[in-house]
Amino acid sequence: MKLLRYGPVGGEKPGLLDASGALRDLSGHVADITPAALAPQVLARLRAIDSQSLPKVDSPQRYGPPVSGTRKFLAIGLNYADHAAESNMPIPAEPILFTKATSCIQGPDDDVMLPRDSVKSDWEVELGVVIGKTARYVEEAEALSHVAGYLTVNDLSEREYQLERGSQWDKGKGCDTFGPVGPWLVTADEVGDPQNLDLWLDVNGRRMQTGNTRTMVFTVSNLVSYISRFMTLEPGDIITTGTPPGVGLGMKPPVYLKAGDVIRLGIEKLGEQQQRVVPWRRVD
Repeated sequence: MKLLRYGPVGGEKPGLLDASGALRDLSGHVADITPAALAPQVLARLRAIDSQSLPKVDSPQRYGPPVSGTRKFLAIGLNYADHAAESNMPIPAEPILFTKATSCIQGPDDDVMLPRDSVKSDWEVELGVVIGKTARYVEEAEALSHVAGYLTVNDLSEREYQLERGSQWDKGKGCDTFGPVGPWLVTADEVGDPQNLDLWLDVNGRRMQTGNTRTMVFTVSNLVSYISRFMTLEPGDIITTGTPPGVGLGMKPPVYLKAGDVIRLGIEKLGEQQQRVVPWRRVD
């Protein structure tokens, strides 16, 4: 299934994309796509619905984040060897784990806002993993059974904040609008092997990133098992799993985002995003 949330910010409704690509309203069956809706038994119930019986929704619609109420937005650094090389950093012996503020989560096509005084804002296409069942000290062989599905993430990063203003990456990763996710959550049964998905990203029509999840240093099952040793993973939590080469930081000379740029990105089976980069403004 392709589960999604559509409508204005703060007023999203639950939906799904049927086999023909039509948007269908799920609000007669679930109030929202919440962490509770990702439980295996709930997904099984939704999967059994004849999608053609659901009300069809006129398109186009704004897509919001596919899951509401995410408690943790976790991220993995330098998880592609060639990206580590372009960043002049060693391949990690263990996963590099940091957090993105949940307040940065937004819809896949919403504007990306440059932080005030930003000079080094960058792009990163990444495979996102959404937890569906509580994971605590999970063995690697069982890890994927705790995954509800996958989605496309743009792990936007302010490199000066991340790398030049102390040792904590988090401050460059959780800026408002720096977590576009979606357009939909594709359930694990429909994705199959998460280690064989093509990724790409363009800026202003120029291809910047091309990769495949098979070159990840640590696989999805590695990561879910590893992280569950240090914290409980809960339904609705998102793990964004690292980016292939081609980020602005790695170019010679480096290239960073500016107001007016257009970012377009996608992952095989998981859909595409497009964001317009805008200057910082107060949003209350």
